[in-house]
Amino acid sequence: MASASLQFLSPLSKFWFSIAPLSHHHPHQFSSLTSLKFATTSSATSTIFLPSKPLVVRFALTESDSPKSLEPDPQALLQKIADSFDLPPDYFRQLPRDLQLDLNDAAFDLSNGPILDECGQELGETLLNLSRAWELADTSTSHSLVKKLPLIEAKLSGSAKSALGKRLVSAGRRFQSMGQYGQGEPQKIATAMIAAGRALSASSMSAVIDEQPKNETRTLKFGDLQVEITPDKANIGAVIGIVFGILSWEIAQGVQNIPDSSMQYANDNALLLAKSLRGALLALFYSSTFLSAFTSMGLVLLGIQLKSKKE
Repeated sequence: MASASLQFLSPLSKFWFSIAPLSHHHPHQFSSLTSLKFATTSSATSTIFLPSKPLVVRFALTESDSPKSLEPDPQALLQKIADSFDLPPDYFRQLPRDLQLDLNDAAFDLSNGPILDECGQELGETLLNLSRAWELADTSTSHSLVKKLPLIEAKLSGSAKSALGKRLVSAGRRFQSMGQYGQGEPQKIATAMIAAGRALSASSMSAVIDEQPKNETRTLKFGDLQVEITPDKANIGAVIGIVFGILSWEIAQGVQNIPDSSMQYANDNALLLAKSLRGALLALFYSSTFLSAFTSMGLVLLGIQLKSKKE
């Protein structure tokens, strides 16, 4: 074995010594060999980095599933509301009487309170016009106004989005109370409005949500007239009630103090008629007095409650 290995090594040593002088005379040829060696090394190195590409793709897929990407788009949900109002022109007019009352309640919930202060000029006017269209059972105008909401939503601030969301949820529940009428159109409208309202409310800042109850006001609506109740207005109403109660009391006392002997009647029938009229007047003015007293007390207590909430 040793002799065989020596015989194998001796030709290799001769071949090495025969190549060594050539390296001095032809350096470029051997430098190409070294460059080839480095090229194969770099290519081998590049193959090592190939498996890192699936890792980058996997990271991108994981990032796309983040909670922010899963949040619903408010504009898309508002567009669903617009699509749900694509109804026949006389749909609202054909609703039964009880469902039309629910539609009027939805209009009141949509426009209740200081809507221009909470939602801004453009959105506030749009919602006011939409509520009037619901009160008039105008389906075509309602559809054209609802189609503006996705465009207006992009311009809203956080507080305006929160106010719009709460109004949509409140009005959507009115549509939900209509039940399964026709082909289920009220339920489709209710589902779209409630979903959009919740998404808009969730998108607003928590600070705005915390401050929202402080700006909450009570409003009385008499037809097209809306009266916002404030502590000052409640106190003024209480004073007016007291004055009206005093006047009613004085008139009742004056009627009661009229002696029967001072009046002359033609016959007994006239006497009975006068006594019944006198009793009716006394009942009217005394009841007005007590109602004024209770109303004044209620307004005073309401003013104190509103003032404490405001503080």
